[in-house]
Amino acid sequence: MFGDMMGMMGKLKEAQEKVKATKERLNTVLIDEKSNDDKVKVTLTANRVLKNISIDDSLLEDKEQLEDYLILVLNKAIEKASKVHEVELAAAAKEGMPNIPGMDSLFK
Repeated sequence: MFGDMMGMMGKLKEAQEKVKATKERLNTVLIDEKSNDDKVKVTLTANRVLKNISIDDSLLEDKEQLEDYLILVLNKAIEKASKVHEVELAAAAKEGMPNIPGMDSLFK
């Protein structure tokens, strides 16, 4: 019984380490998003850290339009980054988890 428990604890620790390594790797995964007319472009990491914003000079004349563009493009980029983040972390956690009945349904 204790052997099984120690094995499970080892697997849980391994899963934690895989999740941590995946979080670190996601800092290098870049998500690019742009407006339909290419006037605003943003780059985020899969950990949702903003890395770059590019704004067409024509938008600098109209503050309200620029704000609208930024909101739309940033929200799309954050949504994409969040999906990548969630999928990658769930896969890392599931891969390292011990085989506990019923746990499989948590990662679907």
